[in-house]
Amino acid sequence: MELTKKQFDILVAMAEAKEPMKQRALEKRTGHSLGTINRAVRELSEAGLTADGVITNSGLAALEPYRAKRVIFIAAGFGSRLAPITFNTPKPLVRVHGVRIIDRLIDACLEAGINEIYVVRGYLAELFDQLLYKYPMIKFLENPVYNEANNISSSLVARYMLSNAYVFEADLLINNPKIIHKYHYSSDFLAIKKARTDDWCFRVKDGVIAEEKVGGEGDDIWQMVGISYWNEMDGHKLSQDIAEVYASPGGKERYWEQVPLVYRKENYAVAVQECFEDDIVEIDTFKELKAIDKTYDV
Repeated sequence: MELTKKQFDILVAMAEAKEPMKQRALEKRTGHSLGTINRAVRELSEAGLTADGVITNSGLAALEPYRAKRVIFIAAGFGSRLAPITFNTPKPLVRVHGVRIIDRLIDACLEAGINEIYVVRGYLAELFDQLLYKYPMIKFLENPVYNEANNISSSLVARYMLSNAYVFEADLLINNPKIIHKYHYSSDFLAIKKARTDDWCFRVKDGVIAEEKVGGEGDDIWQMVGISYWNEMDGHKLSQDIAEVYASPGGKERYWEQVPLVYRKENYAVAVQECFEDDIVEIDTFKELKAIDKTYDV
């Protein structure tokens, strides 16, 4: 059964609940009106997907096509702006308050029930082996051209694994693991609503990314966060589109997300998934690292 967005939201709410959900609770949880909830609950009950405010096994099966099954970490780069700390340590393995940056991201994925984890590595690749002591499920993908191409080269290595998959930049300090979701109705990018930003951002129309650019202001601007999710259909399209853009003139210089958002944007309708300033922080420079963790301020 193909679900409507309203039906999907209700099933996810019930799947995450620890007790039967009444319609008032569903209204608060999903943001849909009570009338909409009533109709959708009736439809789901008639289809055997819910019963007495609880999702059934058939309901869980109906959510399965929307479940995040794997995560790919893009972790091959130098992290040059974080020098000198990255002279001997890849940026994702840098510790903040005693914990490696990538550990918090992996833990958030595991908490969301995503256990198939790939790390695309390049710079000081062997140092990532230390992750296996804590996370033996990790599989490594090698990027042999990380030092001569942009991060599109890492997505090329992982292009056949992008269906029902998260793609993470591996240098994000996550403070709220709840922003990583088990179920997604469509492909989406995490983003922060902004009145103005000088950073990479999206112009969004009707909930869908219309443009990726650097800097913007207005009611339709969302600051990009380097975490995205790709459904089964879009993942299959990406496997071909990434290879084609990479092989095109200047293709090796592209950022990987420019494939679906710029160079092949006609093939995708990517939503935004809202998060907030306190949820996640990108540490770009050593100065920013010192501001967050005073142990580096020596």
